[in-house]
Amino acid sequence: MQKNNFAFFGTDSIAIPVLNELEKAGFVPSVVVCGEDKEKGRGLTLTPPLAKVWAEQRKITVLQPKKLDDTFISHLLPFNLEFSVIASYGKIIPESILSLFPKGILNVHPSLLPKLRGASPIESTILNEGKAGVTIIKLDLEMDHGPIVVQKEVDLGEGPSQYKNAEIILGSEGGKLLSEILNDYIEGRVELIEQEHSKATFTKKITKEAGLIDLTDSPESNLKKIRAFEEWPTAYFFYETLTGKLRIKIKTAHIENGELILDKVVPEGKKEMNWKDFKLGN
Repeated sequence: MQKNNFAFFGTDSIAIPVLNELEKAGFVPSVVVCGEDKEKGRGLTLTPPLAKVWAEQRKITVLQPKKLDDTFISHLLPFNLEFSVIASYGKIIPESILSLFPKGILNVHPSLLPKLRGASPIESTILNEGKAGVTIIKLDLEMDHGPIVVQKEVDLGEGPSQYKNAEIILGSEGGKLLSEILNDYIEGRVELIEQEHSKATFTKKITKEAGLIDLTDSPESNLKKIRAFEEWPTAYFFYETLTGKLRIKIKTAHIENGELILDKVVPEGKKEMNWKDFKLGN
């Protein structure tokens, strides 16, 4: 087996620690498949996905298909790929793509499957779960449904940037786990374990409205929301001023003597600042 005879599908930031761990172990993909460049920031600057930047730095071929159709397949076929790895790609893989890889597609999923299938496992872990973890499955045609290759419980620790930390930790642990078992998997020495589908739970795509919090709610519950929604949609509330309600995004907070203490906020139309400084000026 050639260690680079595989494709990597990934777009979001969790893909980077997975790629880094694979690279450390000598597993470098022949091609990276990721989402399209998107306009970001106030200036709407066209920005490439992090996985694209990672690949281009290593002179690895990058594909950014709008659709996973016959045209995309025609671009993949010349690589004669043996298997694929997917981590936070953002698109459903159809049977036409799944069948291209003799050894299948391995999915790095940041939860202890069958719990927390779906689009927001990290946020849901922070909000609701006592245990975090990562699971490598062999992809099938149903969402996060395939047999388990290997699984590991992971301690996320504590910190003001919980979501970002969780992405890095779970991505890194997933990449290490995959690297350790990959040769055995390719050689057929790994026994796949069917998931207990009756115990499956499902997550939903996070909406902008999910970030709205009521500051009179449980401090513990609100802090979990602030940490879970750190990247999107960012926890927020409305603050009454002389000119009306002002939307305040909460960047960081902590609990002190049983109360939720806001640290860093972003008032609507302004830059990030200390909550204390904002209140002094309003």
